[in-house]
Amino acid sequence: MPVTLRFLGALRHASGRDEMNLDCERGSSVLDVIKAASKEKVSLLRTILDEQLEPPKPLALILVNGREISALEGLKTKVEDGDEVVFVPVVHGG
Repeated sequence: MPVTLRFLGALRHASGRDEMNLDCERGSSVLDVIKAASKEKVSLLRTILDEQLEPPKPLALILVNGREISALEGLKTKVEDGDEVVFVPVVHGG
């Protein structure tokens, strides 16, 4: 099932592109999508996700069809045929 990924800001550099189309298995979660996208671009995983935390935490704002995943089921949010997943970098300052 096709899913479109869009990368904004600094995440364009990490992914090497603005957009990526993935063919995912039915029942795939946002976490599955991130791991699948990272197979093509290894540095992408550590840019989007802190896997050292248990459970892993996103380092970017992640939207599925315009809805932030924390308002859904977090990284366990299921994607469906034709969904759009957008990754927005979070800027920290101090």
